[in-house]
Amino acid sequence: MLQCNILRLFHIVDVLEKSVSGAAAALPTIEAQPTHKALPMFLDAGDLSPEATYRLMSGIVVPRPIAWITTVSEAGVVNLAPFSCFTFVSNKPPLLGVNIGRKAGRRKDTGANIHALGEFVVNIGDASQMVAIHESSAEHAPDVSETELLGLGTLPCSTVRVPRLADAPVSMECRLERVIAFGDTGAEFFVGEVTAFHLRDGLMREGKVDTRALDPVCRIGGPNYATLGEIVTLRGMQQTPKAVMDGRGGG
Repeated sequence: MLQCNILRLFHIVDVLEKSVSGAAAALPTIEAQPTHKALPMFLDAGDLSPEATYRLMSGIVVPRPIAWITTVSEAGVVNLAPFSCFTFVSNKPPLLGVNIGRKAGRRKDTGANIHALGEFVVNIGDASQMVAIHESSAEHAPDVSETELLGLGTLPCSTVRVPRLADAPVSMECRLERVIAFGDTGAEFFVGEVTAFHLRDGLMREGKVDTRALDPVCRIGGPNYATLGEIVTLRGMQQTPKAVMDGRGGG
């Protein structure tokens, strides 16, 4: 009796397996679909407004050092404003370059003052001055002095008539060398020759500026700033010494 039941059980299992196999064979075959990565965003630069282009580029070209520039108006008002389209363009003579745009087609006070006097000072602020750097970017009438408004002390310079910030770790006295116009919005690239450097005691070590001691502030997209993060030191590369060329050209 037990043997008969076992044989019947095997028969039932065999029937079920054949039924399942047949049903599976009748199902349509589903092929694995390849996965597609999201396509990168494409923007036609010609379709962007000046404001959209500025927001895009100021978020891409980061981090940017900040030139905290003091100028003097024809009326004797000391103006202070930060500019982050800033670099150096020559080491002999030392030349700094800063891009200064316009507001509603009119030159900003800094640009107008440099055109009028031909002199300016590039100050480099540190992290403790971040709020003051940002607040000095607010727009004011030409007769308002940002240094007085923010309570920032100044000191006379040695080679130019524009004062420097007393508490800035670095100040560079500059005479206007040239102005180059760019683009459709009236932006101008001001190049100034540095005639004197002022550095806080302790910043120079073995002929170089200690960047960590300088503790500079940089600009990123929007009303956002950053300070030094991790500093990674790699092996030094051998470089050919700089040489003064005959004439100003580089042919």
